[in-house]
Amino acid sequence: MKLTIGIADDHALFLKSLASLINNFNNCSVIVEGNNGQHLLDTLKKAPVLPDILLIDVEMPVMDGIEASKHIAESFPAVKMIALSMKDDDDTILGMIRNGCCAYLLKDIHPYELEKALHEVHTKGYYNGDVYNLNYRRIVRNALHKDQVVISDREQTFLQLACSDLTYKEIAAKMNLAERTIDGYREALFGKLNVQSRVGMVLEALKLQLVALKNVKR
Repeated sequence: MKLTIGIADDHALFLKSLASLINNFNNCSVIVEGNNGQHLLDTLKKAPVLPDILLIDVEMPVMDGIEASKHIAESFPAVKMIALSMKDDDDTILGMIRNGCCAYLLKDIHPYELEKALHEVHTKGYYNGDVYNLNYRRIVRNALHKDQVVISDREQTFLQLACSDLTYKEIAAKMNLAERTIDGYREALFGKLNVQSRVGMVLEALKLQLVALKNVKR
């Protein structure tokens, strides 16, 4: 019995080339194609037979892959999804995984690896190729930690300023606060971020993307 595949990608040449490639894989057949997320959803609703697996591009017009995967997971829970993208940043990967994707593949994947991924997702329900060095444990751990760190607006401002070369006294003056109050923000953030120094606080804030260096101004 053939493994049926659906593909969503806004680049027609890539979509057709990928479909042709997959149709040559062992026991694989592309039965659904879409040029964006919304088109894919509309096509699935009209399809006489749903595909076993969907390959979904992340960056598409009208409806991107993150939004599309969310709707597909809700409307067609039996269909397995694989993200396919040129992007490999943590937020994009986590966004697709959170919305139900069983694997995250980069578009420069070798055909052999793609075929392997399709069959493993079908049989095991997931695929994690080490060749891309996508450290899912690190991504998920950081995301969960970030979700658990709750900081106030004032602490956020202090944290952003602490990433500059301003002294704590200068930060207090800039925020129009007493130095004792600034000390309180610092100690509170040390506890929330589980660090013991300003350097540790800054590094942890950057890792969790609580602040961005490009926004730091003296």
